[in-house]
Amino acid sequence: MKTLQFLILSAALTVSALADGKVDFKADDTASSLLKRQTGQRVEVRLKSGEKISGKVEAVGEKAVHLSALAGQELFDAVIVLDDITAVLVRTATK
Repeated sequence: MKTLQFLILSAALTVSALADGKVDFKADDTASSLLKRQTGQRVEVRLKSGEKISGKVEAVGEKAVHLSALAGQELFDAVIVLDDITAVLVRTATK
């Protein structure tokens, strides 16, 4: 299952990186390492449950990530267990 999660994450990040070149994806990246580089930026994470959560990365720990200013719930923060994340989406272009 971890291999499938990594492949989904890798595919999503590779497509984003090829599209605009702004995601600095490395072959040995994990959700944690990518999220650490996105500290202070807005991301969307997809969970095993299928739920999507968007917010600003505040901090990344060994087992969890802290997101603030959640989309649609700006007054709330979330702490998400890294093992529950199946993909990380990073906006690479603005309109």
